Amino acid sequence: MELFKSAKTVRLRSHHDKYLLAGEDEEYVCQDRNGSSRSARWSVEFADGKSSSSVVRLKSCYGRYLAASDETFLLGMVGRKVLQSGLPPVSGGGEPSVVEWEPEPVRDGTSRVRLKSRHGYFLRANAGLPPWRNSVTHDIPRRAKSQDWVLWHVEILEVRAA
Repeated sequence: MELFKSAKTVRLRSHHDKYLLAGEDEEYVCQDRNGSSRSARWSVEFADGKSSSSVVRLKSCYGRYLAASDETFLLGMVGRKVLQSGLPPVSGGGEPSVVEWEPEPVRDGTSRVRLKSRHGYFLRANAGLPPWRNSVTHDIPRRAKSQDWVLWHVEILEVRAA
């Protein structure tokens, strides 16, 4: 969580050396090698408005939030869609929002994190043949080969004013 406390704007780079990008349609999310694109920039917000929060929201350059959907990515396959969404209304039940992510730092001295959704699943950078290539889902990696696919390098682009 420490990585996000001082960050105002970040880029997230996957294990595949691709950046998390917000699609121009303001809904789609994917990975691409072009990290210099403005759609690779994500503004960091804290769920309770305070940097002491353990939950973050990531806002795209289009004003939409990175969201963990309940919808499956492909019928009959594991993994649920990740997309951009507006800020949902505040619920009185205290239920975590679909646009809230809990960063879990990897304790190896790097700037890597796992981002856990309200479902307890992790933001995952997929690879392989289409339709998996460059897609982003959230789930729990079950195979040893895909354990690193939920790791994201946080690159701080802009520091929050003290």
